[in-house]
Amino acid sequence: MSSNLTAPIIVWFRQDLRLADNPALEAAANSGHPVIPVYILDDETPGDWKMGGASRWWLHHSLNALAGQLEDLGSQLILRRGPADQVLAELVEDTGTNGIFWNRCYEPFHRERDAKIKSTFSDKGLTVSSFNANLLAEPWTVKNKSGGPFKVFSPFWRSVRSELQPDAPLKAPDDLTPPQSWPASDELRGWALLPKHPDWAKGFEKIWTPGEAGALDRLKEFVENGAKHYAEGRDRPDKTFTSGLSPHLHFGEISPRQILAITESCRESIGDRNAEKFFSEIGWREFSYSLLFNYPDLPHENYQKKFDHFPWREDPEALTAWQRGQTGYPIVDAGMRELWTTGVMHNRVRMIAASFLIKHLMIDWRKGEKWFWDTLVDADLANNSASWQWVAGSGADAAPYFRIFNPITQGEKFDPDGDYVRKWVPEIARLPNKYLNQPWEAGPLILKEAGIQLGKTYPEPIVDHKAARERALDAFKSLKETA
Repeated sequence: MSSNLTAPIIVWFRQDLRLADNPALEAAANSGHPVIPVYILDDETPGDWKMGGASRWWLHHSLNALAGQLEDLGSQLILRRGPADQVLAELVEDTGTNGIFWNRCYEPFHRERDAKIKSTFSDKGLTVSSFNANLLAEPWTVKNKSGGPFKVFSPFWRSVRSELQPDAPLKAPDDLTPPQSWPASDELRGWALLPKHPDWAKGFEKIWTPGEAGALDRLKEFVENGAKHYAEGRDRPDKTFTSGLSPHLHFGEISPRQILAITESCRESIGDRNAEKFFSEIGWREFSYSLLFNYPDLPHENYQKKFDHFPWREDPEALTAWQRGQTGYPIVDAGMRELWTTGVMHNRVRMIAASFLIKHLMIDWRKGEKWFWDTLVDADLANNSASWQWVAGSGADAAPYFRIFNPITQGEKFDPDGDYVRKWVPEIARLPNKYLNQPWEAGPLILKEAGIQLGKTYPEPIVDHKAARERALDAFKSLKETA
């Protein structure tokens, strides 16, 4: 680093939209140099992984919140749009900076891009430093006894937990030294990240508060209420026992280290079983990142190559029915409508809905993955691809092929009073619980009293459960025999 303390340092924000526990920001603030916070909207992402619509909604509000926090420190958030390497080159030229700091991203295309950027600017004499801000353990540090990556979750998490001695989360800086002059910045509204015609995200603001403050408030609410019931209640979509932290985690508005520290401080009131179960879900996130790091084709290629021969069906009408929550299976439809309205879906229902698409409809898991990528506010490449492959049976530590969720019994078990289904599928709300998850079994009189005309006010099932299950089992068995 140059001894010229007037030369600023660029802190390149990415998936770390917070001030606290932000190693790149901390290092820049402590350097004695002026700090220029920058966010670059780089839509040059290869393949199908340009940020989806729901994520762009979240990003708009998260950046707005971060900009406000930085202003409170006497700083600014500089917004630029374009290929990151070109934008950074322009900023280096405009500001005379001699340092670029960032926190690491782990998506394959980000790793490749970041390596080139680090090499380019290091060769020009700049100090380029990257930090770990968003994982408990770097993916390349967690290895099995053979020196390779873990392929099964339980030993992976045992290994991480046994070595885990996280430092206390970093505090937010008290102030940031501004540069002598600020570079030009885009206006956030000019990026048009919010939907308008139609505004399909109008229900999001009732549920979400993007930004660091919103993340901490949600964690506080969880540890005070939902965490006490987490181990048993996390599978109940009709209750509020999950943390709701996944979008905040993806955008880096809170770190896993902060989550563990705050939850650990409340362990006595939460209970050991609930705390450890919650921590293991953070562990699944870590495992997904390890898989993506070690198998960068995970988002678009089967982890288990035998699935390359699986007889997927092309059925656009069935895919559309699934996307719109019109399959005729209430728990599936409730989940898909919750997703469209709120940008999230309860985790248990995600598994049911994903299993239905893959095993009942035999539609390629990648089509479901792509839909979730566009509609989830917590769309995360590692979690999304690893989870879809887990349900399909094609991934690491995957669900066995014969595990086919029965959408009828799953609804009855995890939504026993029908509150979740009635909320999201109101056209069948007047059905007795006995028929709520299988309206086609209700007689004409019961349907009439409930104001339901199957095939008109609510669809007939688009596939017979028993026949679909047998078809899927036959396909998986034939795959196993030819492997």
